[in-house]
Amino acid sequence: MTDASQHAAAPKSLLVADSRTRSRKAAEMRFRLYGMMAVGVGLLALVFLLTSVLGNGLGAFRQTFVQIPITLDEKVLDKSGTRDPAVMKKVTTIGYGKLVQKAIEDELAAKGIDTQGLKSKEIMGLLSKEAPADLRDRVLADPGLIGQTIAFDAYATSRVDGYFKGRVTLETAERDSNISPEQLKVAQAMADAGMIETRLNLAFLTASDASELRPEAAGLGVAILGSAYMMLIVLVLSLPIGVATSIYLEELAPKNKWTDMIEVNIANLAAVPSIVYGILALALFINFMGLPQSAPVVGGLVLTLMTLPTIIIATRAALKAVPPSIRDAALGVGASKMQSIFHHVLPLAMPGILTGTILGLARALGESAPLLLIGMVAFVKDFPAAPPEGLMQPATALPVQVYQWTQRADPAFVERASGAIIVLLLFLLTMNAVAIVLRRRFERRW
Repeated sequence: MTDASQHAAAPKSLLVADSRTRSRKAAEMRFRLYGMMAVGVGLLALVFLLTSVLGNGLGAFRQTFVQIPITLDEKVLDKSGTRDPAVMKKVTTIGYGKLVQKAIEDELAAKGIDTQGLKSKEIMGLLSKEAPADLRDRVLADPGLIGQTIAFDAYATSRVDGYFKGRVTLETAERDSNISPEQLKVAQAMADAGMIETRLNLAFLTASDASELRPEAAGLGVAILGSAYMMLIVLVLSLPIGVATSIYLEELAPKNKWTDMIEVNIANLAAVPSIVYGILALALFINFMGLPQSAPVVGGLVLTLMTLPTIIIATRAALKAVPPSIRDAALGVGASKMQSIFHHVLPLAMPGILTGTILGLARALGESAPLLLIGMVAFVKDFPAAPPEGLMQPATALPVQVYQWTQRADPAFVERASGAIIVLLLFLLTMNAVAIVLRRRFERRW
């Protein structure tokens, strides 16, 4: 054997990378780079989404108010002097509107504000059309106010509100039939005199929806209450049914073609588009069973059907994760099958069950397609009563309210839709946080 052949056959050092090793390392680095780029793109998209939603929606939690002193004239509001609410209800918002108009004109004169030659109707155009109704509700709630001069905070109209939030300018007002530059100049003078203030508006979370002419008065109260009622129904129905089904299929059911078919159908139902469940609810619960449209009970039932496959799959996975030795040990010391399930297997699977249930509820909370088909898109002004009566009364839900507001023409509703999205995201984040806490709270090691 020559020296050349000996040199060629000598083993290569592991400390020196050959061409194949360098190629594998380069491929690994490229894959790592691709992964980092994918994560970066996802984070940028999330930041863009949150920035857009927060930038458009935070203004919904602040509202512009016009502060005016109003003298509640007894000759207008209660000619009989009895302070009987039944008699006082005969005074419509037209009568209260005249009081509001006189009060704002007197206050402008007292402050020495130049009205730019505006007519009385244009001055009242600075206030929301909801102002007379709000004043009427306040007086009917406390008839003792009649005869007094009270401080009244009226909503400014959406265009004035948009002006102080930067959404409306003098240039855009020239092309807007709902506001004029002269009105905005008067509004600015009122703000300088302390008559107009933009501040936190918690009524956005508690008030009911308003018509297209009153976007500044629209709130999420009915939508939040309707969503709460539906989530209550979903929780009461889906959790026991889903857990019982999972226990039977995983622990008790014989393994044959029938159970295999059931398992396949459950997996398929989890992937069915949500609007299909809406069609089913329309045919079954409304057309066949005669339940009322727009009622939380119908929305809760359809969301229960949609959530059950998710809860069953998550619960079965949690039960399957419990080691078989736990079951064998329980049976070995004399426990029955049911005792081993409820005393040992179920407690150990509880973190996964709770997590799957809460995530299923979070998914149901954000669904809108099935609710649109059962009539929850209708305009609902009145709050539903407490359960059980309220479960059968008209209501709406948060995602449906977002859909409704995005369909309306006034730009102020877009702001309110973004605000509703923020509220919905906060609910979803809270539910996910609760799922994580419960999982760690009940998690056990074996």
